Amino acid sequence: MVRTWEEMPPGETGGQVSAVARLREAVRWDARSVARAARAAWRGPGRERDLLVQSLKAAAAALLAWVLAQVWLGDPMALMAPWVALVLVQATVYSSILQGTRQFAAICVGALVASGAQAVTGDTTGALALSVPVLVLLSNWPRFGDQGIYAATTAVFTIATGTVSAAAVGHRLGQAALGAVIGIAVNALVLPPIHLRDVRENLSALARETGEVLRTVAGDLREGDWDGQTAVGWVGASARLQDRLGALRSARGWSTESLRLTSGVLRALHRAPTTGLPPAEEDERFGRVTGHVTALTRTLAVAADEERTPAAPDEEVLRSYAELLELLGDSCRAEADRLLGGSAREDPLLDERTEAVMRELHERLQEGLREHAGQGAARTAVLGALLLQAENLWADLDGGDRTR
Repeated sequence: MVRTWEEMPPGETGGQVSAVARLREAVRWDARSVARAARAAWRGPGRERDLLVQSLKAAAAALLAWVLAQVWLGDPMALMAPWVALVLVQATVYSSILQGTRQFAAICVGALVASGAQAVTGDTTGALALSVPVLVLLSNWPRFGDQGIYAATTAVFTIATGTVSAAAVGHRLGQAALGAVIGIAVNALVLPPIHLRDVRENLSALARETGEVLRTVAGDLREGDWDGQTAVGWVGASARLQDRLGALRSARGWSTESLRLTSGVLRALHRAPTTGLPPAEEDERFGRVTGHVTALTRTLAVAADEERTPAAPDEEVLRSYAELLELLGDSCRAEADRLLGGSAREDPLLDERTEAVMRELHERLQEGLREHAGQGAARTAVLGALLLQAENLWADLDGGDRTR
């Protein structure tokens, strides 16, 4: 309910009410997101449960490192070991080892430079002023990756605690090595992260969204009530397919990296099956499919632009083209279901009746192309381009060229 000015507390303006309302809505949205994530983690395997497991593993690694360093080894300043162990529970075992090596190198450099600065200046402030600017600049060295900043933070920690003797610095480096070993071991041996699910989910989503775009275009063409604005929407939808393709390639990279340095024994410790990963050729195939859809929608956008020379084909021909696109969209949806279910391929293109319909539509469109050739180059060019993209889609979705 919107409050009137009389109901507002003194000094509360309309802008403040709006800001408070936005803040409350943001809090509610975040709360709902957390609740959804919690339910997803409880229901079964997925990104949310993976995130929960990795978070608990990082906390356990830090706690274990603290117990070993502070309780077992009796170090009253056992901060370095849990700190390093916490940050080294990375998304993959390979990343843990790589980042651990970089971080340990950065910590060594930071501790040594801090000790040297303290020895030269004999003063805490002077040592910080001498070492930190150099180390912050050195943190940008590509060899350190994103771990370079630990050189500067280690120097601050070392100088601030006054532990700059050779024995103290060596002790801190030993603590860092202990934390690195614990973090990497926990990540590798306790439910090692193997990211295969994201590849299948992203590939299936790409196939399904491609089918939705094709069916949307088909529906608009069949109704005949489309214009330049409608075509711009098609182009935007096809552009979003490229974003999904990028997500797929990122997931493929994470999947490949997660399988590095994880032997069969380690994979057996994983909580989810690690077999049946779609081959990388599927990524390339659907990359071509999305490219064809993008080219198709752009061709229609050009045809709908009244200021451009190319003209749209006749409505009767476009209706036949819409039927063909709808069947291709059904094929994409079947691919999406197959990828998620892992069952045998159930593609409309392999159904004899559907294939016969598609061939009939293709022949009808070729006949329309010949008729348009006698009416002028503008319509012929557009229909030829559309037919070519449909043939390309047909060939890639069917895994072979069936148009010949």
